Amino acid sequence: MRRILVVGGGYAGFYAAWNLEKKLRRDEAEITIVDPRPYMTYQPFLPEVAAGSIEARHAAVSLRSHLRRTTIVPASVTSIDHSTKTVTVTPKDGPEFTIGYDIIVVTAGAVTRKFPIPGLTEEAIGMKHVEEAVAIRDRLLTAFDRASTLPPGPERSRLLTVTVVGGGFSGVEGFGELLSLATSLLKSYPELHFSEVGFHLVEANGRILPEVTDKPGAWVVRSLEERGAHVHLNSQLLSAEHGHVVLSTGEEFDSHLIVWTAGNAANPVVAKHTDLPIDARGSVIVRADLRVGTDDEPVQDAWAAGDDAAVPDLASGVPGARTVPNAQHAVRQGRHLAKNIVATLRGEKPKNYVHHSLGVVATLGLGRGIFQYRGIVITGFLAWVMHRGYHVLAVPTWERKVRVLAVWATAVFFGRDIVSLSSVQHPRDAFVHGGLPRSARQQLEVSDAR
Repeated sequence: MRRILVVGGGYAGFYAAWNLEKKLRRDEAEITIVDPRPYMTYQPFLPEVAAGSIEARHAAVSLRSHLRRTTIVPASVTSIDHSTKTVTVTPKDGPEFTIGYDIIVVTAGAVTRKFPIPGLTEEAIGMKHVEEAVAIRDRLLTAFDRASTLPPGPERSRLLTVTVVGGGFSGVEGFGELLSLATSLLKSYPELHFSEVGFHLVEANGRILPEVTDKPGAWVVRSLEERGAHVHLNSQLLSAEHGHVVLSTGEEFDSHLIVWTAGNAANPVVAKHTDLPIDARGSVIVRADLRVGTDDEPVQDAWAAGDDAAVPDLASGVPGARTVPNAQHAVRQGRHLAKNIVATLRGEKPKNYVHHSLGVVATLGLGRGIFQYRGIVITGFLAWVMHRGYHVLAVPTWERKVRVLAVWATAVFFGRDIVSLSSVQHPRDAFVHGGLPRSARQQLEVSDAR
């Protein structure tokens, strides 16, 4: 019985473990997966979670429900020592411990890239996990409620101002979906007017969506601006202290909601706490067959895939090209890695990973999208339908597909659910303070004092 250890339960890790279960006999190997979260996040759905088009739990796939033959360890791997074939694991509760293995699969993924910008860590919310998408949605909905009771002025404008930093797919999709949500909310808030709503997309480069060509990218900018958004190209965030946004162009404004989606950084465990070969960016060096190492210096019994691996892109004509760190590659690499591990265990030769892009598709809000495959570009409603169709097919398990389709079908007749549940972040307030918000409690305390 070989012991296979999967580090990380994201796309690549989940699909690797899932396919290993399907292909290996019970007496061939034991599979263990270590991840602090009990689920895999289907990240392409996070913008729709933030906009209330999908229930939060439907963007998460339970590891325990679908990995029936895999041992789930809810903890974080803090170091990898391949020389002794052990990893150090730190659970949320209790002391750290080690796990031994015969074969390791490193799929720890990447982390959100941050910069030392004043106020960033105190004010901004990322969009890499379900919890963040839910917090973004609740914060926007709560802001509309608060703004509706205020007279027109700076505080009302601040509450109705949203800033998204980062013009990649996550940023643009999240921005478009939030803009769509805010526009639809105005029907329920006659006290507010669209002219008071401010949406700012900040991108350091001269264009957004680097995965598409120049003309489609420019079309997306025009489309967002026609809907009332402000797109700041060649702009950097200099400060976000106390919600006051300062850009490198000299523009300044107050923003109640700041979302940070400015790219990925190397996972610190992979980049700094392993003896596996790492490149200059902090990614695991792998061969074309997803084994760690190079053709001249392979590392036995070590495999890697996903955002934390520098996978050669054999479908590209550019020498030394690496696969783009996205869901399309991570899912397929996880499946391919599982096939290759099974092949090596059975004395067969593993195959190289080759995947030709299926194109890129993005949502820009309800009923709006963009699709590009080489020279073919589709925009508008049809592209939005293609986006939803592709991702409902791509999300793992039939159970999740049915749940997502049911929510979408319900929304056709009844619209989005616009109830904010931000109070769940402080569940004891109702019990401790009788359900009164802080402002009301303070007023009562002043009245009692008199």
